Amino acid sequence: MNEAVDSRPKLLLVDDEPTNLQVLRQILQDDYRLFFAKDGDKALELAARERPDLLLLDVMMPGMTGYEVCSRLKQSEATATIPVIFVTALADVDDEARGFEVGAVDYITKPVSPPIVRARVRTHLSLVRVDELKQTRLQIVQRLGLAAEYKDNETGLHVIRMSHYSRVLALAAGFSELAADDLLNAAPMHDVGKIGIPDAILQKNGKLDAEEWQVMRQHAQIGADIIGEHPSGLLQMARSIALTHHEKWDGSGYPNGLKGEQIPVTGRIVAIADVFDALTSVRPYKAAWSVEETLELLRRESGKHFDPQLVELFFGCLPEILAIKERWAEQG
Repeated sequence: MNEAVDSRPKLLLVDDEPTNLQVLRQILQDDYRLFFAKDGDKALELAARERPDLLLLDVMMPGMTGYEVCSRLKQSEATATIPVIFVTALADVDDEARGFEVGAVDYITKPVSPPIVRARVRTHLSLVRVDELKQTRLQIVQRLGLAAEYKDNETGLHVIRMSHYSRVLALAAGFSELAADDLLNAAPMHDVGKIGIPDAILQKNGKLDAEEWQVMRQHAQIGADIIGEHPSGLLQMARSIALTHHEKWDGSGYPNGLKGEQIPVTGRIVAIADVFDALTSVRPYKAAWSVEETLELLRRESGKHFDPQLVELFFGCLPEILAIKERWAEQG
């Protein structure tokens, strides 16, 4: 009969004094899988091999100090994200500050208090789980965007460019760095609804007839339905963009004929970024427009298709926009 898999979080405890390791073992052994190291070299070896969820690290050790161990962990891609808590007799403010400088997330002074050790470990493992959840959610969003590209005749580089254009414009419009990064990551979902559009329409070379165009317009609502309703965060933003990036400032867009500031600002930003990149890119059914021709269209459509204030901000960001265009240029 197979033993049950031990799914408890893994902790690596590092101290050159066996007594200190025994104290930590007594505090933590009921809730965690424990690994032990008595010097820096062994700590680095175990960290790379076992990938612990968290590391409790002494500072004053012969040979390699805890500060050096932490620095090396943070320099390696394999171990850089493992949270490190220093557990040390060094109680000076400068020592603590140095610990944070080399990448530790917390600092516990000896002699340790069992409730404090348990609480700090729980807290930092919770933060790791939250970060993993965010990363997983982001990967799902990116994969859904990739799924839409497989259905379309646009390339992945289009999605990369327009997402970066969107981020630049968002910052110019007053978004925080965090909100602009959310937009960068949500923008690739703008056309996810094309998954639901028949290939005969989606990949047609040439203009769509009226009936085909009615079907194509459904992709905005389909995209919103795929992403679903969410109270906040990245997925809420992605849904809003999918639903509204074809609305127009003058109310002539689709699917809901929203007008002006009824259109969420994220949808208005993506509308400009998407059109700029689509027009300046080669497609099976058209040649690429020049940047000058495309900018002229943005000027003409300012106040009609596009938010006029955002158009002005876009023009102000042109050096960054063109740098992105060059960096992610199509090959061949």
